Amino acid sequence: MSEIKKIGVFTSGGDAPGMNACIRSVVRSSIYMGLEVAGIYQGYRGMLENNITDMNSRSVSNIIHLGGTILKTARCNEFKTDEGMELAYQNIKAANIDALIAIGGDGTAKGAEKFSIKYGIPVICIPGTIDNDLYGTDFTLGFDTANNTVIQAIDKIRDTANSHDRLFFIEVMGRDSGCIALRSGIAGGAEAILLPERDTAIDDLISKLEKGAQNKKSSSIVIVAEGDKNGGAYDVAKRVKEKFNYYDTKVTILGHLQRGGSPSSTDRVLACRFGYAAVKALLAGETRQIVGIRGNTIKLTSLYEALNLHEFKLEEDLLELTHILSI
Repeated sequence: MSEIKKIGVFTSGGDAPGMNACIRSVVRSSIYMGLEVAGIYQGYRGMLENNITDMNSRSVSNIIHLGGTILKTARCNEFKTDEGMELAYQNIKAANIDALIAIGGDGTAKGAEKFSIKYGIPVICIPGTIDNDLYGTDFTLGFDTANNTVIQAIDKIRDTANSHDRLFFIEVMGRDSGCIALRSGIAGGAEAILLPERDTAIDDLISKLEKGAQNKKSSSIVIVAEGDKNGGAYDVAKRVKEKFNYYDTKVTILGHLQRGGSPSSTDRVLACRFGYAAVKALLAGETRQIVGIRGNTIKLTSLYEALNLHEFKLEEDLLELTHILSI
């Protein structure tokens, strides 16, 4: 591995709150350690289109509180081809970039690993995704903020539900991961939570709602992860309404508002720690690793493990609490 003098940083895939705080940390940590740093706009597409700009400490002023990503993000199928990777490599070398820090989810990490193996460029990944579905870290960047956004929405919807004796089905993001649904459902006092990782029969859900009605509950909230096997919130609500009409039934799809907004304090601090750790890891000779937090300690996990083990499991005590606290 040659000496690293200049680092390139980029964001890719879906945006997540805290990405800007992380970019800031990478840029300023790099400069503090005597390195040059360049921002690659629009992720892998920016590599192909040579959309690369040198950055200094002032380039990241007043962004720690902003949602989204100042470096923009895009999906790029061309990068997956041999010709696309070759063009990206030539542009990276022309910009004198010796190593890369990639901020994003599993798709970003897959591209970074393949690119690093093919061309020998050191790469460290930072998990930036609201889904919290990457192996090697307890929490991904943006997950805490997304949860707080969902909880605020649940609180507001419950006010209306109580006023009108309504049953609300609230769909949250989580195609393959129920992390947002589980934690926001518990924090928001949901009567039921439907997760991709667990099968929930519609009849069982109806039975639970009937018990609540018998106990004089004035309203009910059901959280549905978008990847639940029963379908989205509209499908679930339709099937429930056919057999259970005690409440007036409504559906709310929270959608992309979960990705936006100013990052929470937790995500800002996590972003700062992740960015600093990524720069340190590169200077220590590490490559093809993902930065994570376990307990309260920053850890590195190989990209191979992070992308292939996928043994991220929902906490059993939280799953049990979904039943205990909703009676």
